[in-house]
Amino acid sequence: MWNVSTEQSPRIAPLDPLTSVLGAQSCDHVGWFRFWFADQRWEWSDEVAQMYGYQGADTQPTTELLISHKHPDDREELAASIATSVKTGDPICGQHRIVDADGDTHDIIVVGEQLTDDDGAVVGASGYFVDVTETIAEERNDALSEVLPEVIESRAVIEQAKGALTLAYGISPEQAFRVLSWRSQETNTKLRDLAAQFVQEFRRLNGENTALRSRVDHIVLTAHRLIPHD
Repeated sequence: MWNVSTEQSPRIAPLDPLTSVLGAQSCDHVGWFRFWFADQRWEWSDEVAQMYGYQGADTQPTTELLISHKHPDDREELAASIATSVKTGDPICGQHRIVDADGDTHDIIVVGEQLTDDDGAVVGASGYFVDVTETIAEERNDALSEVLPEVIESRAVIEQAKGALTLAYGISPEQAFRVLSWRSQETNTKLRDLAAQFVQEFRRLNGENTALRSRVDHIVLTAHRLIPHD
């Protein structure tokens, strides 16, 4: 849950909490967003803008713009998710497809949390857009094979974590591996250790699908903090 002051733009805050998690060496397939309920105002990172086919400084995101880029089969679900978030304060999360300005389709996972003010009141939603398009996932798998050879030796637990993410998000195993890889690199955590912690936390989950997905979002963002350190 991100806490920000509503009296100043989070872009000029001394330490942007989303940036601190994402890291300075962020990749163009992961970017952050914020959505403020009161004035229906969106903010997005350059990486998210580029997923939609825009240069970050040239285009102001709006609800209408985001929905217009959703795949026709996914528009109603996203619109309902945004409306529910405004009404209940729940984070925006899920998996959907977007069609960028060039007409190319991207598979996107939205990992979201609540945005709160200094008094703890929910004032919006924040989180990450993760582009898990198959071609990008293949490139990431190749890169990880070079820099993380121990992944091959730890395949069993990684496969379990991939399976859990596949069920929770309704995505392919390759896309699930991309999510694990992102969190491994951004948190500087060994992939096999992160996967093992995911599996342990997933086993504790229960409840109907919406609640499950929200809790999975939380685990994706925080599991690295739960790993015991010597």
